[in-house]
Amino acid sequence: MDLLGSILKSMDKPPQISDKQKALIKSFCDFQVEETVGKFLKNGNAKEYKFPPMDQVHRSIVHESAEVASVLAYTFGEEGVDRYIIIFKREHAPSEDQLSTLRRGEEWNDEIAKKLQHSRAREAIEAEEEEKSRKRKLEFVPTSDYKQKYEHLIGKDAALEAARKTEANSNYGCVPSENKKDQRSIEQTLADIRAKKQKLASQNEKSSAYNDPNNTTP
Repeated sequence: MDLLGSILKSMDKPPQISDKQKALIKSFCDFQVEETVGKFLKNGNAKEYKFPPMDQVHRSIVHESAEVASVLAYTFGEEGVDRYIIIFKREHAPSEDQLSTLRRGEEWNDEIAKKLQHSRAREAIEAEEEEKSRKRKLEFVPTSDYKQKYEHLIGKDAALEAARKTEANSNYGCVPSENKKDQRSIEQTLADIRAKKQKLASQNEKSSAYNDPNNTTP
């Protein structure tokens, strides 16, 4: 066995804590936490109480005592660095803004609460105004129509007459579409086309004969 091993073997082991001693330590911690929570509840002006940073075992004791005393307990901070607990009376429960601020590691006080409250109120007013503006656009109704606008220029009767819906009138060339359809049969249509071609050819022959200088036919 080497020298270092013999030295370590000869050294006394660190004292071990028995289960009974652990129970006594836990009881003492429980007593301290319960006493702190009790004083907090008796203080009528206190709304919250912040415990110093502690390990997970001690935090579990605080949570147990808070549950028994019917108070709210929230944990903040970084584990192994500055993890701590704040207890609140139920009638003074923290808002979501306060919890979010504390979880970000930022400070929370009445001034910050007022600023956030004003910001929330301003956002609510802006949202309400935007909604009203949107509804006004959807429900817009003209204050006057064009008949009233031009009544002083063309007269009331003329304005009303101009506003009427235009109706078809056969006296003014409004011919129904049914009357515009070709009612002839195919045979009749072909016969009419041939007749027009013959007439056109005859007219062309007469025109050519008239313009021919050698033609002596009167």
